[in-house]
Amino acid sequence: MTERPDWMNRYVAGDHRQVWHEMRQLGGRVREPAFAAQAQAVCDEMARRARSNIETLVARLREQSYRFHENDDDQTPTEPYAPPGPEAEEHLHWLEQRVDPLPMVLSSWIRIVGDVWLVGTHPQWPSSAAADPLVLELAGTRYPDSDIREYFAGEIKAWQDDQDEPFLLPVAPDQFHKDNVSGGGPYGIVLPDSCADAHFVGEAGMPLVAYLNWVFRHGGFPRPTGDQAQWDVTYRLTRDLHRL
Repeated sequence: MTERPDWMNRYVAGDHRQVWHEMRQLGGRVREPAFAAQAQAVCDEMARRARSNIETLVARLREQSYRFHENDDDQTPTEPYAPPGPEAEEHLHWLEQRVDPLPMVLSSWIRIVGDVWLVGTHPQWPSSAAADPLVLELAGTRYPDSDIREYFAGEIKAWQDDQDEPFLLPVAPDQFHKDNVSGGGPYGIVLPDSCADAHFVGEAGMPLVAYLNWVFRHGGFPRPTGDQAQWDVTYRLTRDLHRL
């Protein structure tokens, strides 16, 4: 690809899959002047749609008397979503200084979305926390009294001391810890990475946007729990969510 792309107009028109394919195929070249502005515009639009989906899911879950809580024995009540604050750009700059470059989608997520935590219990679906509910915490906005940068700094320092593997920025507990059960390491994003999309590592590795689309197709709860109530609950949640 050498000509300037028209990714944003095509993306808005619904050509999501092909646009992401073309941007991923470019790898780090997506930051070249011919591509960078269009790629970042698509990533920002993706983030706006993801934020809309999250706000819709939180509102619908509240309407269904869902209890948002921490993954602890006391099921401590918590807020499920916190949008970016005025410090978002500063936080992004701090992270870029330590693990540059960041994938374009991470910049968009920190500036536009914030943090989401859908762990909790549904009154008609008691095993909902076992369905791997959506959690993505990059900005630290859900914890105004603490600084997520201290946690990230410790993880980065440990990686710098032993760089045998790429750095995995932890962004969520794994599916077992979300359900307050002993499990494996956290889900994360591989850094540094100069691509448009990020590489998300959960039970398997996949592009971050592909992961988010999978989660939203299931109303924020992508893994089956064996409870018949799951299908009724998630069907009501998925109505009119945006495709990313």
